[in-house]
Amino acid sequence: MSTQYDICFVTVGDKKVAGDIAAGLLKEKLAACVSAVPGVESTYWWKNNIETSSETLLIIKTRRILREDIIQFVKRHHPYEVPETIFTEIDGASREYQDWIGANTLFTTNISMDKAPDAQIL
Repeated sequence: MSTQYDICFVTVGDKKVAGDIAAGLLKEKLAACVSAVPGVESTYWWKNNIETSSETLLIIKTRRILREDIIQFVKRHHPYEVPETIFTEIDGASREYQDWIGANTLFTTNISMDKAPDAQIL
C-alpha cells in the first residue's frame, strides 16, 4: 500500500555541503530526517568523460507533495551544476513512522501552482 511519503537521494561532494543541505531542509520543514552516508563512490558520465568521485549520500525522508520544493532547495544550495535529486515512494512503513514524518514536515508545498514546472494552463 502506497503512502504519501517519499525518500529522496542526493549526493554531495563533501561533509560541509552535506551538513548545510541537511540542516536547511530540516529548518525549512522540507524533511523530517536526513541521513548522511559517507564514503559512497560514484562513477558517472560528465562532459563526455567518465569520472569517479567520493561522495556522501543524503537519504531524505519527506512528504511527496514537497518534491519540487526539495528540488529547488537543492539547486540553490548545491555546488554541482546538475545535482542529483531522485525520489522514490515509501511503499510501506509503520503508521507511527508515517505520522512522525507528517508531523515534522510542511503540510503543503511552497511552490505556487503557476510556478510549478508541471503546471498546465487550462
